[in-house]
Amino acid sequence: MKKYLSLIPFVALIALIATCVSAFGTDALDGATQVSLLIASAICVFVGFLMRRVEWEALEREMTDKIASCMPSIIILLLIGAIGGTWMLSGIVPTMIYYGVQVLRPEWFLVSSSLFCALVSLMVGSSWTTVATIGVALMGIGRAHGFDDGWVAGSIITGAYFGDKLSPLSDTTVLASSVSGTPLFTHIRYMMKTTIPTFCVSLLIFTVAGLMMDVSGSGEMTFLNELEQTFMISPWLLLVPILTGVMIARRWPAMVVLFLAALMAAVVAVVWQPALIAQISEAGWYEGTMKVIYGPTSIQTGALALDQLVRTHGMAGMMPTVWLIICAQVFGGVVTATGVLRDVMQMLLHFVRGTASLVASTALTGIFCNIALSDQFLSIILTSSMFKDVYRDRGYESRLLSRTCEDGATVTSVLVPWNTCGLVQSTVLGVATLAYLPYCFFNLLSPLTSIMVAASGRIQPVEKQK
Repeated sequence: MKKYLSLIPFVALIALIATCVSAFGTDALDGATQVSLLIASAICVFVGFLMRRVEWEALEREMTDKIASCMPSIIILLLIGAIGGTWMLSGIVPTMIYYGVQVLRPEWFLVSSSLFCALVSLMVGSSWTTVATIGVALMGIGRAHGFDDGWVAGSIITGAYFGDKLSPLSDTTVLASSVSGTPLFTHIRYMMKTTIPTFCVSLLIFTVAGLMMDVSGSGEMTFLNELEQTFMISPWLLLVPILTGVMIARRWPAMVVLFLAALMAAVVAVVWQPALIAQISEAGWYEGTMKVIYGPTSIQTGALALDQLVRTHGMAGMMPTVWLIICAQVFGGVVTATGVLRDVMQMLLHFVRGTASLVASTALTGIFCNIALSDQFLSIILTSSMFKDVYRDRGYESRLLSRTCEDGATVTSVLVPWNTCGLVQSTVLGVATLAYLPYCFFNLLSPLTSIMVAASGRIQPVEKQK
């Protein structure tokens, strides 16, 4: 009976989050969700004391460790906020949008943006970097063409996570292969069997949707004229994203790349857009530039759509997300320290019978960890650690475990509103997680594809293969 008590914190969290979304809508992440996570954490602490008298010091230590583990992500998130402000007000993103609108035709935009993001993410190995740079520009192009934000964000995220998943430079790809004991390129080659078909299906959906949608792009010329009147548009501004790409290709640390990218854009803003900097702050270029980096800014262009596009939030705009990440890590810490998470995972093992149920249990555990722990790295590590012995004892290769972890944990993290990935991407793109979720076809289909391949009977234990 006691083991069923472990379900109480998760049921409570789901109920609290559902209530918040119902009551606050898209504003749920402004505070209500954070409070819900803390309440669910308190419930978990009570359950932990009731079940096994966990020491408070152990709980505190686990929460502290969890929060400390996500500090690099928080710093990167703040730097992404700085890039959002500087790349917009310097005219870099408007320039990318200006030329992109003329190149990417409306009917092919969705599939093209997904392919473009896939290529960039494959080269740089980071979905976060892809979305924060190219993705922001593509959002502007999509809006100029008249597409719904959810469709555009879905195509961007689909491509970014496909490339991230198959890139040997990706931290999640390296992590999944290493914790399962699978050679990196063996892991990548095996993932292709589920990843490429799923991506092709997603591209087909975007192609058909783009051809069927009534997006004539009739307002393109007006939008382009408004951009020219507001910003100094020049191909020279594209040197900043090009140099950023070079730094990424040379595998410089993410924090260094993002800091230098923001710094270069800030210098460009002072040189190329002095009128906009003066509009932000009459005190001078220094104060104006600093505000672009750290705080919310808005400029009056005379066009409502463009005003909304160029409105930025800087590092300060990331603070609600940082708050939410910390609260999510508190919940992750208490469910781990109390043993509640371990009990729930052990319940799942009772349903494992054949290959299909094993793969399904692994994928669902990864999804569950994304919801419960709010971090894809923890989800990959815990899922792999839990099932590693099971796969070995039943004669399955480690590459099946590593692939299933990625199909279940890596790509679904962006679909959870309070997960670090979901928080970052929704904040950067300016689109609520639940708004783009239905259109992230690659992310939604990947776990199902993995289960379907296992159910086809093509995967057998090593002994049976011999």
